[in-house]
Amino acid sequence: MEQQGIAIAIITALTSGAAWKFWEQKMKARQEEKEQNRAEDFAYRDDLKARVSRLEALLEQSNTQVLELTAEVHALRTEVGFLKKENERLKNI
Repeated sequence: MEQQGIAIAIITALTSGAAWKFWEQKMKARQEEKEQNRAEDFAYRDDLKARVSRLEALLEQSNTQVLELTAEVHALRTEVGFLKKENERLKNI
């Protein structure tokens, strides 16, 4: 009986050390995975910020071009109006 108790104690001691190592490694791997996911999230966030900045700049540039083109269209319409009047005047001469 005594030998069984000693054998059980030795097996328990060896197993608990191995179990501790297993859980330690498992928790370490889980922590590394979380850190990697966090780094990927940061990279994704930074990429999105850069894309938004670029798109905002393009939107501002496009708005400026639209305003310029609108002004040019207005000027051309005015000029066409004058040319039509001049054309009608010359036809009636």
